[in-house]
Amino acid sequence: MGAHHAATGAAAWVAVAGTVPFTLGWYPVSSSGLLVGSIVCAGAALLPDADHHAGTISRSLPPLSKVVTRGIAAVSGGHRHGTHSLLAIPLATALAFAIGLVGLESETFGRIAIGAGLVSVLLVAYALKGFHLTREGSWRLAWFLAVTISVAVTLFSSSRWDWLPVCVGLGVAVHIVGDMLTKGGVPLLWPWEPRPPAWWNEIPVLNDIWQRGGRMGLPILGRTGSIREWALAIPVSLYASYGAVAAVMGMLGR
Repeated sequence: MGAHHAATGAAAWVAVAGTVPFTLGWYPVSSSGLLVGSIVCAGAALLPDADHHAGTISRSLPPLSKVVTRGIAAVSGGHRHGTHSLLAIPLATALAFAIGLVGLESETFGRIAIGAGLVSVLLVAYALKGFHLTREGSWRLAWFLAVTISVAVTLFSSSRWDWLPVCVGLGVAVHIVGDMLTKGGVPLLWPWEPRPPAWWNEIPVLNDIWQRGGRMGLPILGRTGSIREWALAIPVSLYASYGAVAAVMGMLGR
């Protein structure tokens, strides 16, 4: 479910980039970076589902989101193919790195990370849609919020833009892991999708890990939207909210 993917992305950024209690601090950023990054990472955690031209996020920022999803679907082979593979993680990270290099120098603001800001417009729109903060027909609000928040992203990136590929790669990775934990699995080794031998398909549990069509998973959460998925989503969402509150408190405490 979109909201759960978005919450997981935000929580992952809080865990990795936070320096407050109950965070790992592997990639420490400022309080503003923690807040802005969690929003962008929430959007990046929905990015793999941009392979579906008729999906919810394809309507998150019309007409741009529709164009992007059609392009991604054509390149990746359709829904739950290339964008849900291990290959998607380094490719998305490398693309974000390259786009993050785009910027210009300003006497007033220093380096302005134009590339990071432009990418964030789309990712922020994905996050807003995932959290149901925008809806069908509210395209003006979606554009206003996405651009406004992305301006903050651009200003945060003025002195440091290298957070963007980390944020995008992390979001894509947690999405893939999340889909692996539900029924259906993912084509981890795409474009190679090796199929198990016939005898493997007859063994319970194992045939859920390496599935008949070549996909792989560990469906401990059952089907999408199951009670087990909700049971995991609630503490994850609370943790992401904790990170947001800690970031705001850190900004106010300056």
